[in-house]
Amino acid sequence: MHAPISRGIERMEARFHGNGFSPHRHDTYALGVTLSGVQTFHYRGASRTSLPGNVIVLHPDEVHDGAAGTDDGLRYRMLYLPPKSLIDAADGVQRLPFVANPVFADEAFQLSLAEALQNLETEPDELLLDDLIARFAASLWRHADAAGPRAGRIDRNAVLRCRDYLHANSNRTVTSEELEEIGGFDRYTLARQFRALLGTSPHRYLVMRRLDRAKARLASGGSLAGAAFEAGFADQSHFTRHFKNAFGMTPGRWVSLSRGA
Repeated sequence: MHAPISRGIERMEARFHGNGFSPHRHDTYALGVTLSGVQTFHYRGASRTSLPGNVIVLHPDEVHDGAAGTDDGLRYRMLYLPPKSLIDAADGVQRLPFVANPVFADEAFQLSLAEALQNLETEPDELLLDDLIARFAASLWRHADAAGPRAGRIDRNAVLRCRDYLHANSNRTVTSEELEEIGGFDRYTLARQFRALLGTSPHRYLVMRRLDRAKARLASGGSLAGAAFEAGFADQSHFTRHFKNAFGMTPGRWVSLSRGA
């Protein structure tokens, strides 16, 4: 299953037994997670193996193949990231990170990939994509064979202006360009500094404020559809997915428990 999204990024899921792909190459970084089975491939002159939960990093223009390492078959997901995205997110560093080991365990990296790849049928929100690219860049540089960009000083006032703007406009779509204007720096610097100061991303902050608004509407007797619309969610399914991710239950279940208390 292939799912192209904006900025030249593509996502896919593959399931197969035996040999899945003959030798080929991409002009992007290929970032993936093995979900089940044993994933084997040849890359940079060696045979590689990835187990469930491992992160895979393949560099642009490097030949590789792909196969299931056992008779049980294989399932994995990949994200194809254009090199330009990493340059844009690298805070002035005009070179690309090179990760010598293509398979490794890294919980933070794996969680970022899982977030990007969890729903291939839905395109990520623009603010979420900014945050994911910034996190991918940081993770790749963390594993690279050379030092990456140094963390700059956090502009507390600029970050708080962006936070307040998100809070005031949580019932509508807020674009990266708006936050760049409010904060005075580019979207990837904003994503890094926002997370460093407030412990979350602009996208996540916006979603949680929408959920606060929706919960207040539900608590006052509003309908699920009405709460979703008034809080700024695209539709009820979008609202339900974010609500369950945040609180571990559907909005309907939360209403039942709240009104039964």
